[in-house]
Amino acid sequence: MADEGQLAVLPPAGRLAGIDYGHVRIGVAVCDRRRTLASPYGTLRRRNPQADAAWFRRLITEEEIVGFVVGLPVRADGSEGPQAAAARRFGCWLEATTGLPVAYFDERYTTREAQQALADAGMRAAKARRRLDMLAAQAVLAGYLEATSRQEPPRPLDA
Repeated sequence: MADEGQLAVLPPAGRLAGIDYGHVRIGVAVCDRRRTLASPYGTLRRRNPQADAAWFRRLITEEEIVGFVVGLPVRADGSEGPQAAAARRFGCWLEATTGLPVAYFDERYTTREAQQALADAGMRAAKARRRLDMLAAQAVLAGYLEATSRQEPPRPLDA
């Protein structure tokens, strides 16, 4: 398992899943095999570790996922607080549970971006809430793909 404070090296090819971690819901996005496009996938309403693990294992099999990018909610000044620590703990659990590598990527403002996109689309509040987490995951994964497509490693978020 990768050290919690380091950016994991993800396989150079294959589909990735972006994760917007939450205590109640987890937003998920996936990319294509060429890693050019991130798309919303779904939202997992958390139940218990066993059910959540089964959900992620199904995702890996059905979507041929080779690694995960977990959004790390850092503060505006770049420091990490309790939410970032919870996201890192979840990333460690996800890596141990699935056996796939996990990278962390700065998710500052992704929820706000997702909220704005839903508002711009004129979506009703109830429908928007159901989509918010997976759109935030899409923003995390898209940011990671953009950073890695420039042949520059994404900025590590060291603890």
